[in-house]
Amino acid sequence: ARAAPRGRALALRVEAKESRIGKQPVVLPKGVEYKLTGQKLSIKGPLGTLEREFPALIEVREGDGGLEFKKREESRAARELHGLCRTLGQNMVTGVSQGWEKNLKLVGVGYRAEANAKQVTLALGYSHPVVMDIPQGVKVEVAKGSTDIKVSGADKEVVGNFAANIRKKRPPEPYKGKGVRYVDEYVRMKEGKAGKK
Repeated sequence: ARAAPRGRALALRVEAKESRIGKQPVVLPKGVEYKLTGQKLSIKGPLGTLEREFPALIEVREGDGGLEFKKREESRAARELHGLCRTLGQNMVTGVSQGWEKNLKLVGVGYRAEANAKQVTLALGYSHPVVMDIPQGVKVEVAKGSTDIKVSGADKEVVGNFAANIRKKRPPEPYKGKGVRYVDEYVRMKEGKAGKK
């Protein structure tokens, strides 16, 4: 028998499985309502209302266990979107029923924060205070004289982005750890030149 030429690639057929996350329905807790108009999903709950338009490749419909997200075709793009869209739907339901929050901590001598309904003011060692406008639907809480900041709201993306923007104003530096960090963040410290021998 004639041997196959060296270097010839073997064609393998990979069968993609159904997304484990995408298959699960999004259960609506008590007090949460939804409205579905075409691809636009609106979720209303105790903490507000969120809307999102989903891609045409994914069908959103009511099922026995809650909202279901189904692929309209077996394409790679549809498979990639399946689990993501279901997660985004779940995030909307969690947001209007329980809310999302990010907790930050200021580390540094003289570092402090103040917040009102519209703005948060940060003293981060600069010659001027850093003033940031709080996005609509987001609440920022700072205990008086505290260096702990709590950012909360119904929209996970908006809460996460605003918390990240606060952190960007003075990211933690690796020698003394000064800066803005998440409460559960690990900052890897470096040894300064004075400590080396």
